[in-house]
Amino acid sequence: MKKNKPKYKQIIDAAVEVIAENGYHASQVSKIAKKAGVADGTIYLYFKNKEDILVSLFQEKMGQFVERIKEDIEKKDNASDKLYSLIQMHFRQLAENHNLAIVTQLELRQSNKDLRLKINDVLKGYLGIVDEILKEGIEEGLYHPEINIKLVRQMIFGTLDEVVTNWVMKEQRYNLVSQTKDVHHFITNGLIK
Repeated sequence: MKKNKPKYKQIIDAAVEVIAENGYHASQVSKIAKKAGVADGTIYLYFKNKEDILVSLFQEKMGQFVERIKEDIEKKDNASDKLYSLIQMHFRQLAENHNLAIVTQLELRQSNKDLRLKINDVLKGYLGIVDEILKEGIEEGLYHPEINIKLVRQMIFGTLDEVVTNWVMKEQRYNLVSQTKDVHHFITNGLIK
């Protein structure tokens, strides 16, 4: 399988850097190849085109992220701790790789509709974890039994996404991971006094 070949990962990592530095539209396949230390033609052994590189990059990074979240939350005792962990890991993943943060928060949004649909498809695994945490929280009596899980899931993802986007736009001038406690508190307690 192509994904297990060492050059696949090299190309993915190079693409993150090149797209973060130049923007998706100005990132030629030749620049990605040069950064990866491979011939231009080698790229096409692994990917159909630049769009395929972007989708594969997101699949690869999001897949790794979802696996790490699943492993981590299995060790937690309740839905609140699982949600806290998910928020913290979401922030940490992007804080540790600012190029990836630029690509996910800025470049993926400028893509065409077909590309966005493929990216939304990749997000399903992540959103499924949020759904499970919410269902567990309802069963544990932590969350209101009548919440609209799909809507609350969108609100949680939207909140995390906006916090990261703001951090990227402010050129990472503050500690993103330190926002975890406040974001978790707001999501679980809302605006009630």
